[in-house]
Amino acid sequence: MRINMNTAWTKITSKPLWLIIGTIGLIISMNSCRLGPNYSRSVEINQDTFRQEFPSGASIANTPWWEMFGDTTLTNLIWTALEKNRDLNTALARISEARASMSIVRADLYPRINYGIDASSSANTEVSGLTNDANGAINVSYIVDLWGRIRRLNEAALQEYLATEEAYRSLTIIIVSEIANAYLTLRDLDNRLIISERTAETWQSNLEIVEARFKGGFVSEVDVNQAKIQLSEAKTAIQTFIRLRAQTENAISTIMGLPPQRIPRGLPLTEQVFPPGLPVGLPSELLDRRPDILAAERRLHAQTARIGAAEALKYPSLTLSADMGMQFLDPTLGFAALGVQVLGPIFNNSANKQRVEVEKARTEQLLNNYENTFLTALREVEDAMIAVQTYRNEFALRRDQVIAAENAARLSWIRYDGGLTSYLEVLDLQRSSFGSQLKASESLQLQLTSTVRLYQALGGGWVQQQDSLQFNYH
Repeated sequence: MRINMNTAWTKITSKPLWLIIGTIGLIISMNSCRLGPNYSRSVEINQDTFRQEFPSGASIANTPWWEMFGDTTLTNLIWTALEKNRDLNTALARISEARASMSIVRADLYPRINYGIDASSSANTEVSGLTNDANGAINVSYIVDLWGRIRRLNEAALQEYLATEEAYRSLTIIIVSEIANAYLTLRDLDNRLIISERTAETWQSNLEIVEARFKGGFVSEVDVNQAKIQLSEAKTAIQTFIRLRAQTENAISTIMGLPPQRIPRGLPLTEQVFPPGLPVGLPSELLDRRPDILAAERRLHAQTARIGAAEALKYPSLTLSADMGMQFLDPTLGFAALGVQVLGPIFNNSANKQRVEVEKARTEQLLNNYENTFLTALREVEDAMIAVQTYRNEFALRRDQVIAAENAARLSWIRYDGGLTSYLEVLDLQRSSFGSQLKASESLQLQLTSTVRLYQALGGGWVQQQDSLQFNYH
């Protein structure tokens, strides 16, 4: 149904018609309602503490944890990655896209104003010369948000935008953790390469001694061959760690957004600093800290708002419009028109009801995803906590093993040198010592990276400075 009220007068009224229309629309909009459910957090937390016993207090996730290792080189690598990582730059572009989309949707809350100009020139045989005509007009239209559909769509757009910001924060934490883990792995490979090179030097000296004894007729050629086999193991390990170290440097370079290159070194693996205590806070704090949980909640909130937007389609819509204009050749001749349009569904109302059901089903899907994201976060924190505890104990045991293995290998060589044992015992104990040193280095690296994974699981350490957005939908 459309009702048009047209009035022509010789002068444009002193009060602009669009102001009257806007006032009417504002009054109606202020008294309008919003359909659909309002979002409220529904995750049930059935535990007050984590299973593992950790120190109480403010969570370690509230600090830039990578600085606790005391390695400025690691810190510099992280900042380079945050500046140049391609995935992060893509995420920033998604934020800009979501912000622009939100502004487009938000524009529907305000009247639309368009202008138009037309001019013509005509001639005929009855009138000499040309007849010129030029008109200018302004059109104002405003959709009255009677049922809150536009505001629901704006609510959804805002939450989608905030979800992109949380996704950026989540990716930031992942990038920081990947750099830290790769760097600590690199320092472990450096350490194991040093162990292998030192062992190869020792076993080379052993081979020379055994060869001298063989030439003197004190030992058989079997001992010489065994010494050569043993030396080959150390040399093979050297090549393995050289390869893995170069590949790790390439991986770090890619994360940093750079071509493959040598990565600078800071503190050795054995000098990396452990935080004195690792308080993790409460499980409920993950809901407000982990960006992946917050992103899932933002998307759930947005989808909940779309239910109301779909429900509004079942009811009539109201549009106010106004046209104003004048002739340029005769400014005293003006015109104006006021229009009111009410449009509602009849036969297509069933389809609109199904649209509501579609949005509800999508909301249920995102609710399950949100709850599963939270459960996954709890598991990751628990896994990281038990890893920190057990790797700490494991490294202590490995360290004791190294001391015992080195002592046994030293005593075995003394016994062999004195002719009290075979070279096979020496080989066995020296290989055991070599293996225990490599495993101890790896165990220390795993202890350090388990701490990194705990920080990552807690979702903290990186607080992005963002402009505060305030939108009022009431």
